[in-house]
Amino acid sequence: MKVLVIGGAGYIGSHICADLIKEGYDVTVFDNMSKGDMSNIFPEEKFIKGDILNDSELEAAMKSERFEAVFHFAAFKAAGESMKIPEKYSVNNLIGSLNILNKMIRYKIPIIIFSSSAAVYGEPDYVPIDENHKLNPENYYGYTKLAIEENIRWYSKLKGIKYGVLRYFNAAGYDVKNRIAAIEKDCTNLIPVAMEALFGLRKILPVYGNDYNTADGSCIRDFIHVNDLASAHLKALSYVKSKNENLLVNLGQNNGTSVFEVINTIERITGQNLKYEICGRRLGDPANVIASNKLAFQKLNWSPEYSDIKTIVETTYNVYKKKIVK
Repeated sequence: MKVLVIGGAGYIGSHICADLIKEGYDVTVFDNMSKGDMSNIFPEEKFIKGDILNDSELEAAMKSERFEAVFHFAAFKAAGESMKIPEKYSVNNLIGSLNILNKMIRYKIPIIIFSSSAAVYGEPDYVPIDENHKLNPENYYGYTKLAIEENIRWYSKLKGIKYGVLRYFNAAGYDVKNRIAAIEKDCTNLIPVAMEALFGLRKILPVYGNDYNTADGSCIRDFIHVNDLASAHLKALSYVKSKNENLLVNLGQNNGTSVFEVINTIERITGQNLKYEICGRRLGDPANVIASNKLAFQKLNWSPEYSDIKTIVETTYNVYKKKIVK
């Protein structure tokens, strides 16, 4: 089966590509390399450099093979930045995604697997959050993800595209089989930022708020290992293709870890003190975000294998330790 992985040279996309190749898929990566790394391009896959905002480049990629599915990992994802530069997110995430859908129609590609986010829910009314929770994003990034989902649903109704929409909670960790070695570019998520502070690439780890209504005052997040995300993507593609049925599920571990618990785990595993500083809360940051993954288990027979915080931190630390000399 031939698949086009848009954003396949980046952090999450490369992990999905590794598993697609292992399972015998014919993989083509389309990436503008703004966040991607050439070391994430495997010998077994084809690579096309291009941007989803460039009509001719995207068209050339879409018609290069008879693809049966598209994976979409090309959206910007920094929630804080989206509140300061919404125009960056509206252009790339919204217009770029519509470009993808329109080209899929033109070249009769029947399936899209979309990387969505728990940010579509906003401040939860209850936890764990299931797929029936109200949708009320608190940052512009989350709004763009929800808008993309809505456009995908309309294209499914009007044009017959089938979809798998996967709402990630907090993607983290690195490949347990050591197939991915490139450090994520311009990272904004807690654990890679902590690693940068640990290895001296930044002065401190900012902790955005210690006065939340949680046990230790810091935000609680549901961390999901990127290998567990990858396995869910392959199961989602198989589900949509075999059943000819749309899919929308949360991907999380049904459990939360606070920012201070993450810091303590990093210090315990590395044997080093992590310099951090308490900062003010960020606009659009909910206190406690935990997923219900029951539907993913029911639909896909999927559950996390590697998403304990120890494995997440260890696999991340191992990559940074190899790449960075203090």
